[in-house]
Amino acid sequence: MILVDADACPVKDEIYRVARRTGVPVKVVANSYFRVPAEPLFEQVVVGDGFDAADDWIAERAAPGVIVITGDILLADRAVKAGATVLGHNGRPFTATNVGTAVAARALAEDTRAMSWAGSRSGETSRSGPAPFAAADRSRFLSALDEAIGRIRRGR
Repeated sequence: MILVDADACPVKDEIYRVARRTGVPVKVVANSYFRVPAEPLFEQVVVGDGFDAADDWIAERAAPGVIVITGDILLADRAVKAGATVLGHNGRPFTATNVGTAVAARALAEDTRAMSWAGSRSGETSRSGPAPFAAADRSRFLSALDEAIGRIRRGR
């Protein structure tokens, strides 16, 4: 099964394409309704609008043999600890080896932004944000998802 943290997920169409080809069911989880293909493989799960409700729903179902797709580092950390295979939107796998570093980097970036904002006279800060999502990111994601499904099917 694939669990998708649907908020701001740029690769939903790619997930649907791989799921159709491989027959893997997908649960697309969000706080509000949006369009999901009307096919038996796909289920939309709308959770409450509470803070982290979608993350909590996914984390409670993360387990070995489940693939979690998320751009949320804290959810990735929870899912990895539950034994799930976790992929970022760009195909980057989150593992027990690298997720701790990602969580620490996220915390450092938040602290840096807070200090930068507090230190500026106008309250404005320079925010570059993440790089634009590119075709290479989609391709890397597709390859990583195919590989993750293959590993799980082989029992690794």
